[in-house]
Amino acid sequence: MRPIEGEPCPARCGARTRGGASCRNHPVRWRRRCRLHGGAKGSGAPRGNRNALKHGRTTASALAERRGIAQLIRESLKTLAEMERR
Repeated sequence: MRPIEGEPCPARCGARTRGGASCRNHPVRWRRRCRLHGGAKGSGAPRGNRNALKHGRTTASALAERRGIAQLIRESLKTLAEMERR
């Protein structure tokens, strides 16, 4: 159904489909998404859900470990550069 000229368009879900187009469903009342894209009550993972973790690449411990390794590499390169100057 097309809106009458001058009448505002009805709201649509703001999610994107797998094909890249926007979802054409109406959002759930008082929400911005339709029931299929997270507007339904209880949708989404519970807080602290470990089942949603696909890999540990971006966990806090993995990021801290990578920062430590990067710091060690920087210090090693700095030490080597100082040794070459002597």
